Amino acid sequence: MTVREVFTGICSVPESLADKEVAGVTSDSREVKDGFVFVCIKGANFDGHSVAEKFRDVCAAVVTERPLGLENEVTVRSTREIYARLLSNFCGNPTRGLKLCAVTGTNGKTTVVNLCAQIVRNLGHSSGIIGTLGTDTGGGLVYSHDGPPTTPEPRRLYELFAEMKERGTEYCFIEASSQALAQYRFAAENFASAAFTNLTRDHLDYHGTMENYFLAKRRLFGMCRNAVVNIDDEYGAQIAEYCRETGVPVYTVSTEKDADYKAEFIKLLPDRSEFVLTDSAAGKSYPVRFRMTGLYNVLNAVEAAVTVHLTGIPLDEVIESLTRIEGVSGRLETLYSGEKTVIRDYAHTEDGLKQLLSTLKPLCKGRLITVFGAAGERDAGKRPDMGRAAAEFSDLLIVTTDSPRHEDPQKTIDDVVRGIPEGVLYEEFVDRKEAVIRALELARKGDVVALCGKGHEDYQAIGDEYLHFDEREIVEEYFRNK
Repeated sequence: MTVREVFTGICSVPESLADKEVAGVTSDSREVKDGFVFVCIKGANFDGHSVAEKFRDVCAAVVTERPLGLENEVTVRSTREIYARLLSNFCGNPTRGLKLCAVTGTNGKTTVVNLCAQIVRNLGHSSGIIGTLGTDTGGGLVYSHDGPPTTPEPRRLYELFAEMKERGTEYCFIEASSQALAQYRFAAENFASAAFTNLTRDHLDYHGTMENYFLAKRRLFGMCRNAVVNIDDEYGAQIAEYCRETGVPVYTVSTEKDADYKAEFIKLLPDRSEFVLTDSAAGKSYPVRFRMTGLYNVLNAVEAAVTVHLTGIPLDEVIESLTRIEGVSGRLETLYSGEKTVIRDYAHTEDGLKQLLSTLKPLCKGRLITVFGAAGERDAGKRPDMGRAAAEFSDLLIVTTDSPRHEDPQKTIDDVVRGIPEGVLYEEFVDRKEAVIRALELARKGDVVALCGKGHEDYQAIGDEYLHFDEREIVEEYFRNK
């Protein structure tokens, strides 16, 4: 592929560069090889322009935001904005052959994406997944995450898309994080469906304000053919209005309001949910039995069903497939059930904890014991709110760490504890394994132990290392030795 072909539809290039062969595209100076296109991006800690000079005689082209006097440079307004487009061209625009759907929001992305993939697979279609649980390009092989971001950086992302194209994968369901959207990790994709779950405080260490966080999420809805939006969420109502103003077909979902798709007559049981899904436009209602409990999971199920339906699969087939799904790893997942019950969930925000614990509390015959902690080097402002939220529904709190990274783990605990009201019982453990075992030891007949924050993750990030840490293994070992 030539430089001209890589830049097709993006900008013109100097004739002296146009016919040069391109061996790769990257923004990482450590990856550059002969014949690469190097894209100079200014990040928080490093500016690619600072090393561009050394690629004067190496690269087929160097893409800059300001003239540097290089014979092989192509200057554009925003290198970050065109990087994914260059990668897409280089990889043969792989998403054009996929039914590509994205889900964004603070909570629920992973559940919705994985439900979507399971729905279409149950119906005989191949599907890729890119998200928090890892990536599956459609061949059944899941690449385990070692702590990378929910949405991979652009070069990895388009390699995955290209692999799906090569495999002949039909669908791809992807979690679109706010950072990925803010950083233009997607090219000018035309998503078949884009879904919005909710928005609560998170990632303000990156975005600075809720408004910036919201605007990053909203960007997805200028890149889709159909939008599926939860209007029970106040930000969702704004997204729906934005879609109407910009001409994007929007399909609203709700458990509380008049919507295009509404879940009604909801019955929450310890091991499942039962409800009626009404398709307002069609004037049809469908009874649904779904093997995950919680009101928020009812909404997740509806969003997943509608997202898949909008790709062309009849809704009755979608719902039949949904009823056969067992659940999603690390999302309200039962690790042990006997005289006491142990569940794990990824809840790691104030809203996530409220939704999880308010669901579990009415199902407890005894006490609700909650183990949780805040992530190090992440939004510290939300930590006291997490403490208050957990205290509201729990009978006993075990405050511990999540992934401390380079931050003093005791500081994250102290920040959480500041939000716990006076008189609420809690214990502190810097060592998360000790915290889990302590909760299991304290649990009596009828109690529920909720392990919050790690969910499916099988590691803790401590310093620069990702150390193996799997709460399922800890719980299984504990009861095996009892």
